[in-house]
Amino acid sequence: MTPEAIAVVIPAHNEEALLSGALAAVNDAAHHPALADLQVMVVVAADACVDDTAEVAGTAGASVLNLGSQNPGKARAAAVQYALATLGTPASATWIASTDADSIVPPNWLAFQLDQARAGWEAVVGTVTVARWPPVRRLADRHHELYYASRPAGGEFWLHPHVHGANLGVAAGTYQQVGGFPALPVGEDHALVSALEQNGRRVLRTPDCPVETSSRLRPRAVGGFGDHLAQLAAEEIMH
Repeated sequence: MTPEAIAVVIPAHNEEALLSGALAAVNDAAHHPALADLQVMVVVAADACVDDTAEVAGTAGASVLNLGSQNPGKARAAAVQYALATLGTPASATWIASTDADSIVPPNWLAFQLDQARAGWEAVVGTVTVARWPPVRRLADRHHELYYASRPAGGEFWLHPHVHGANLGVAAGTYQQVGGFPALPVGEDHALVSALEQNGRRVLRTPDCPVETSSRLRPRAVGGFGDHLAQLAAEEIMH
């Protein structure tokens, strides 16, 4: 695949505090020299927000899609649909990159995904790191033990079982063919990757370009990465 455009989609529910940092990082990634000849569109799905999330997104130059579902699956899917309709490039020449409003992508994030698309991968499933941990004894150590112990060695890349909407990319044509992000309140990213793999698509699971994400213990989405950290924190406090 040779992408002509990249759509970056970000669902956001009351994320005024962290969104500006996320968008600044995406903007840096969008201005990587490797993307000089590509269109890059950033869409923030401001979902059931009662704060200034939409204003923060607009000020940062992102396209803003106001929704009221408070459903990350619907929000991500709506952002993709809006981006594809607005860009005007064919799905066969468009790449979708997904991240979260509480995450900081590295400067080469989009360039890395572009390289994988050009190499023939239909999806890139990345990992996350946490830079600033809350003061809970052994939380970071416990997380690392569980997160990295599950990675088997496999060929040229280290395979991993993790799926994060904060670090995910997929060819738009492939995305449409497998049904896209389902309207789930949690796990829409896992469902999409499962559909890709069940349909025999070329999915690259790699830790080579991780995204930094929040360690907050009061997450916006129930059942997601934040809930996982909160559960680990509770277990460590009890011990």
